[in-house]
Amino acid sequence: MRRALATAWLLAAAAALAGCGDKPQTLQSGVKVDTQAFQGTGLPYAVPGWKQGDKGSWEQQLKTRTQQTQNEYTKVN
Repeated sequence: MRRALATAWLLAAAAALAGCGDKPQTLQSGVKVDTQAFQGTGLPYAVPGWKQGDKGSWEQQLKTRTQQTQNEYTKVN
């Protein structure tokens, strides 16, 4: 009985301390998230026709994407 109780306390203490080894999670990609969306990320992965930093081009791409792919009425044939 005493050994089982000691084992239970030991397992409870180990479970309580298991969360103490977590490492902090930080953004490692180097992408700034406090810039305007149309400024881009500086990465070459972008839709053809969109120029990073050009707000008019960004708005045109959003309008095109909305009409072509996110409009359910145009998808139904």
